[in-house]
Amino acid sequence: MTLTPEEGKVDLNSDSAAAANSENENFELDLENINYKDNLYDEKDKQIMNDSNGHGEDTPWGSRMREVFTTFWPLGFVAFGGPQAHVAILRDHLVVQRDWMDEEQFTELFAIGQGLPGPTSTQLVISTALARAGPLGGLMAFFLWNLPGLVVLTLCGVLIAAFIDPNNPPFYLVGLPPAAISLVFKAFYGFGVKLDKLGIILALVSACIAILINGDYYIQPTSSQYVFPSMLAAGGLIAFLDSKRSNPFGEYKAPSKGWNAESDLTMKRIGIPLWVGALIFLSWAAILVIVIILKDVMKIENEYLEIFEVMYRIGSIIFGGGQVVLPMLQNEVSTWMTEDRFFQGLGIAQSLPGPLFNFSAYLGAVYKGVPGALIAYCGLFGPGVILIFAVVPFWARLRHVYWFKVTLHGVNATAIGLVGAACVILWEKAIKNSADAIVFCFAGTLAVAFNIQAPFVVIAGGILGAILCNDAASLGQVPFSEL
Repeated sequence: MTLTPEEGKVDLNSDSAAAANSENENFELDLENINYKDNLYDEKDKQIMNDSNGHGEDTPWGSRMREVFTTFWPLGFVAFGGPQAHVAILRDHLVVQRDWMDEEQFTELFAIGQGLPGPTSTQLVISTALARAGPLGGLMAFFLWNLPGLVVLTLCGVLIAAFIDPNNPPFYLVGLPPAAISLVFKAFYGFGVKLDKLGIILALVSACIAILINGDYYIQPTSSQYVFPSMLAAGGLIAFLDSKRSNPFGEYKAPSKGWNAESDLTMKRIGIPLWVGALIFLSWAAILVIVIILKDVMKIENEYLEIFEVMYRIGSIIFGGGQVVLPMLQNEVSTWMTEDRFFQGLGIAQSLPGPLFNFSAYLGAVYKGVPGALIAYCGLFGPGVILIFAVVPFWARLRHVYWFKVTLHGVNATAIGLVGAACVILWEKAIKNSADAIVFCFAGTLAVAFNIQAPFVVIAGGILGAILCNDAASLGQVPFSEL
């Protein structure tokens, strides 16, 4: 039977139209039921594919380990730009592209790193891989993330120590120190503009004290190993007391609710019980106490012990990432190498992918070759790595504790003041003549005004420094001390 167009029309107001609509609705419901039943066969696969949301059966551990390897192996070669760029890269790859976790989980993991001493971006790498494939996944991601920078900086340290005259650097290294220092200034500016009134006060006080320690006849620079931790603790205490006032100077955000450690699949994957986390934390503290006793109390003379003690102690107390660690490192390693070698390595480290903490490998290599590089690397990274494994199981309990968050507010602000002190101290030691100042201004403009990435800033500064140096144009070479 064939209907003409006119015969096929339905009067929407008629009873037959209502019946037709009812039949259509029933037919659509039947289709939905059929589709639902068909989808049941695929539900297990969907749960496995979307397991980052914590629903259903998890993917095999071996598959997740392969994902960690394929994700972080290439990232180790392209992670330029410092901690802020690192966080953006990780968010794009892990949240947007791979859907390992949602935005809230990623932000929570980032907050863990901010609340601990050590390299924040590296701790974010470890915690995201830890949340994906457990402790072994976290360790593998850590080494993949750092490997390119570690290898290059170790090699550079060994070669510079063996072939470069510390008192007469070659033309291609002359421009690196002022270019690297410009990036420290940029980092301090980025940190400083975000401080509230209390943060500005704490940063100013810590900066002034750090500058005083490095420029006083009666105070030894080595006292920084005790003064700096004391300032950080005092900053946290002051912030806590300020938060209790009816009209506080600081601005304190409400603490987040944290993760549900009992039901969240992410926390289950991490697989570290509270008691294991407590043991890991105690191991960090025990190592710190033992190496300090061996070096400072028992007076054991061993250069490798000295390297590890210096790096481990600094890594245990420094908040705020790579730029904050510079003034402490510069004070501690002044007997290991000349200032020029320190700043040459800093320029190289700024131009490489990965965290600035890789700079430790260069310092150790210049002082004691490849063994020194590995010991310094493990010493500086060790506390941050140990603590991220220790604290994650407790984080669901800590993130909603108000005093914990406001205390970190003061600690971080005090640490930012140390970056400001580094700007003053490192400027005086790295900028020796007008040519260096020109390179500094040029590199700083590229970094701040034009937002050029750090590797290109360092390379451009190195080229300009080579052009201005004595071996080329010989411009601006009068030392500031003679002006």
